Amino acid sequence: MPLRALPPQVLIPLIVACALFMEQVDATVIATSLPAIAADLKEDPVALKLALTSYLLSLAVFIPASGWAADRYGARTVFRSAIVIFTIGSILCGLSTSLTDFVLYRIVQGLGGAMMVPVGRLVILRSVPKSELVSSLAWLTIPALLGPVFGPPLGGFITTYFDWRLIFFINVPIGVLGVYLATRFIENVREEDVPPLDLKGLVLSGIGLSGLVFGFAVLGQKLVPTAAALAIAGAGVTAMAFYVRHARRTPHAVLDLGLLRHATFRAGVVGGSFFRVGIGAIPFLLPLMLQLSFGLTPFASGLLTFAASAGALAMKFTAAPLLRRLGYRNVLIVNAVVSTGFIAVNGLFTPHTPHLAIIAILLSGGFLRSLQFTALNALSYAQVETQEMSRATSFASVAQQVSLSCGVALAGFVLETLRSDRGEMVVTQADFTVAFIVVSLVSLASLGFFVTLPKDAGSELTGRNKPDLDDPRNEVPPEP
Repeated sequence: MPLRALPPQVLIPLIVACALFMEQVDATVIATSLPAIAADLKEDPVALKLALTSYLLSLAVFIPASGWAADRYGARTVFRSAIVIFTIGSILCGLSTSLTDFVLYRIVQGLGGAMMVPVGRLVILRSVPKSELVSSLAWLTIPALLGPVFGPPLGGFITTYFDWRLIFFINVPIGVLGVYLATRFIENVREEDVPPLDLKGLVLSGIGLSGLVFGFAVLGQKLVPTAAALAIAGAGVTAMAFYVRHARRTPHAVLDLGLLRHATFRAGVVGGSFFRVGIGAIPFLLPLMLQLSFGLTPFASGLLTFAASAGALAMKFTAAPLLRRLGYRNVLIVNAVVSTGFIAVNGLFTPHTPHLAIIAILLSGGFLRSLQFTALNALSYAQVETQEMSRATSFASVAQQVSLSCGVALAGFVLETLRSDRGEMVVTQADFTVAFIVVSLVSLASLGFFVTLPKDAGSELTGRNKPDLDDPRNEVPPEP
């Protein structure tokens, strides 16, 4: 069947998924290869968390401008440019010779990723009716989820039997394909009346978010003195305070805090951020534990960790029916508890745990987490108006990347603190157990945002009746 014969709600998500596939392969390959990269660069494996947080922070800093750029220059133009930048960053990562180089080139990748995925999602949100949004997002994530499925074993195989640098060149042919498909099938959607870019807000939010997370990430490491790390984090807090003040006075703030007046957006973004902290820590903790504590090769580690992504892929075929039958609120509440339990269980693995048991647990956990993500991603936009979509996608994407980077930073901080208290540089199995429990408790805190949702939250997406506006839980709160 020719591609043009596919309906828009299928074709456009599949094209955007090429970019997401490239990004997800890159992320999962790096997570599996972190110990090998650290050894080659002669760095502490825990310090390689900077390679993960720098990329995620780069996303968070530049994503706020993605919606404005798409409106101003056209979604197709920005989308194609982003793929090119991401691909160039990948090549540079494969050529890096030090941790500093590696982190710098990961930031370049983040610049491309910041424009690539959010703009692609914006194209979908503007092209697909809300009644078909859940199905379209599922089509988007099916090919993209193949990246995490193939990434760990592929990265482990290349790292074990060849050279870790080769894993970054995988993105080149995928990037070329993405540019071709975007050029041929995606319209250059743009807005006629685009407000000026909130440059002051972009600078304040960028300094604030990067200062907060980076300061926390380097806390306790030899790279930066403790006083300097605290000063960086303090500067981040100060900048974010100034940004909140700025946003309340600016009609077109780069991160529109007024979107939090929507109950579903608030729950999806704020509650989802807490939930993603634990999820963000898994790709960092699990490969390190399997290789440093269990003594597995990167390939063997990848053959185990890919199970979580396989479970996520299987869930995509059942997400829409489950959400229609059970409702968003019920799914989010129950699944938050069960999913965070599966995060904590990872810390109970030992070198003697049967591999089949590990695969079964990772498979089930990935299935449940993916259900939560699908519900959160769709629910966030249930009450958002069409003219707010650009700002909403930017806000939600920033929150997602910041929470994932916080998960990596928190997990690394726990490991560093525990081994420092013992006066050692070696990370033990008990350290990983504590780290998994800590991040799972943060994820469990998301429950507080889901229980306050109205019973019919997200009904616009399931074809049910519209939300009950008389329900006090639907009242619009004052702008932060």
